[in-house]
Amino acid sequence: MNKVWEGELVGERVIIWDSSAKYLYEEKGYGKLVPLEEANRLELDLIEATYLLEKGELKIYVRENDKKRMLKVEDMMKIGEEKVKDFHTQYVVYSDLRNKGFLVKTGFKFGAHFRVYEKGVKIKHGPKAPFEHTKFVVHAVPEEAAFSLPEMSRAVRLAHSIRATFIWAVVDRENDITYYEIKRIKL
Repeated sequence: MNKVWEGELVGERVIIWDSSAKYLYEEKGYGKLVPLEEANRLELDLIEATYLLEKGELKIYVRENDKKRMLKVEDMMKIGEEKVKDFHTQYVVYSDLRNKGFLVKTGFKFGAHFRVYEKGVKIKHGPKAPFEHTKFVVHAVPEEAAFSLPEMSRAVRLAHSIRATFIWAVVDRENDITYYEIKRIKL
């Protein structure tokens, strides 16, 4: 389906008010259907929406005085930076993973920015085959960031508890990413 979707920026979400947008969720793994049963809209976070806007698959508008004002990628980047800590860093990593063909979802409950599924996996509720489970838990940081070892240790343990690999994605000033696999070993 080569459709350009249209979404409305509402707070920290972009909402596609079209029930057929479930295609983006079911086939491409974007957003969250609301409500899950009989969904009438798809809600995207700012990173997903900005990525789709940049790819030309989504137009984003805000309502001002009952008129639609269309947003550009630069507008979304500015909004993201205002509302999400390290938005640019997260966006660079998200884009890289998506461009490489991975399915990427939020990973906050695992102490990281993203959970990443193997290439070709689609969103599925209920029992899953082993390859359909989270493969990586990825945390994106700018190269100058400080971090807490106890915080990292907790994230690594959470990732291992779901049989996923914890990845520390470090983004430098040129937007190059170095991925570090961090493991917990028992001696």
